[in-house]
Amino acid sequence: QVQLVESGGGLVQAGGSLRLSCAVSGSIFNVMAWYRQAPGKQRELVALITRGGSINYVDSVKGRFTISRDNAKNTVDLRMNSLKVEDTAVYYCKGMAPGEYWGQGTQVTVSS
Repeated sequence: QVQLVESGGGLVQAGGSLRLSCAVSGSIFNVMAWYRQAPGKQRELVALITRGGSINYVDSVKGRFTISRDNAKNTVDLRMNSLKVEDTAVYYCKGMAPGEYWGQGTQVTVSS
């Protein structure tokens, strides 16, 4: 059974930092990603990393967020610095290739 379990969300003031972690069991994905969904908005891709280490970010988080993965531990992290109120969302971990699997999501709330 494939499982993706996120942790690390919470409440932080604008300008602060958080680190999200996603632990994967039951599969090894070639591509891991973090998505987010704010209230009333569509889910959007935040960052993506391949097993080989290729990385992409949405423009709005470039220079502030860092995605990383530990292939030995089968985990993927998202380090978020200089957080803004507009980063408030539920953050989801997604594993792809093979298949597509989502975690349950973790709330990130940034206060002004």
